[in-house]
Amino acid sequence: MVKLNGRVAIVTGGSRGIGAAIAKELAANGVKVVINYNSNNEAADAVVQEIEQAGGEAFAAQADVSDAAQARVLVEETINKYGKLDILVNNAGITRDRTFRKITEDDWNRVIQVNLNSVYNMTIAALSHIQESDAGRIINISSIIGQAGGFGQTNYSAAKAGMIGFTKSLALELAKSGTTVNAICPGFIDTEMVQAIPDEIRAQIVAKIPARRFGMPEEIARGVLYLCRDGEYITGQQLNINGGLYM
Repeated sequence: MVKLNGRVAIVTGGSRGIGAAIAKELAANGVKVVINYNSNNEAADAVVQEIEQAGGEAFAAQADVSDAAQARVLVEETINKYGKLDILVNNAGITRDRTFRKITEDDWNRVIQVNLNSVYNMTIAALSHIQESDAGRIINISSIIGQAGGFGQTNYSAAKAGMIGFTKSLALELAKSGTTVNAICPGFIDTEMVQAIPDEIRAQIVAKIPARRFGMPEEIARGVLYLCRDGEYITGQQLNINGGLYM
């Protein structure tokens, strides 16, 4: 088991939902966390404040990680502040759900840019620093939609499936160096995105989940913690946290 005290992590899209839960879980276990956000500085600052009040260490850093230059600056800010980087959690993501015939070119490009291109941008910027760690971790937050598909989500599904392929290939390249690369594939998690679904549709979704409930962001966060703390011999894998919906 790797002790995480003093480790440094970047969590992209860390101001809300799953990203915020990951940031708080890592900080509670001794990790210094850089909480990346794109536009909602108030939410990011609130997460930092909560971490600090609990005795942890964090700071918020604005960057649109779908832009390669901004991703590089984010990594540079982290190194300038903490001197190293051990953990990268690629969590930033958006949806623009429409049936395929109604998806615009902008809908397609923006979802691919934010969900998939950001993974390349952040990983290529951070990789040399992570490989200097004696327990480097790259964790990509994919989705059950990248495994099983989703009606009206061809753009999102393509991006999340791409993250899985990226994870497997990079894991092969980095295994000898001791840096692990894994994907977590959440099912339906009780975040703002799921809460916005009409009640009758939510009930239909829950009825299909063997566990008969939505997951909680904290359950995804504990998966990230597991891979960071206990996952030195786990790489190239998909950790499915979905209540049995996809096996």
